[in-house]
Amino acid sequence: MPVLVHGRDFNEATNTVAVNAHGCLVLLKAKVVRDDQVSLINPKTAEELPAKVVSLGKPEDGKIPVGVEFGEPSPLFWRINFPPEDWFTSSERKRPASSARPVASTPVPAKK
Repeated sequence: MPVLVHGRDFNEATNTVAVNAHGCLVLLKAKVVRDDQVSLINPKTAEELPAKVVSLGKPEDGKIPVGVEFGEPSPLFWRINFPPEDWFTSSERKRPASSARPVASTPVPAKK
């Protein structure tokens, strides 16, 4: 998703690699360090949220993978629907009928 990243001495238009309610992973040309304060701007809505740099990856093609975290969870910032928090819990999953194991039947004795 397109996003604008605004730092103390840079403004960079980029795309996200991954997004969630807590922030995103972006590839940046700008040099940032862990704990840098930045702002993320959604260009579709002009909404701006404060965030901080929480992780840095290895450079790829002149850009650095940067993990950015919002000050507080903001699932509506991206304007997409996320699965519920408990989506992956085994108690909520049900096996599709086609994959259910067949019930073993007891053979009926033949008539004499």
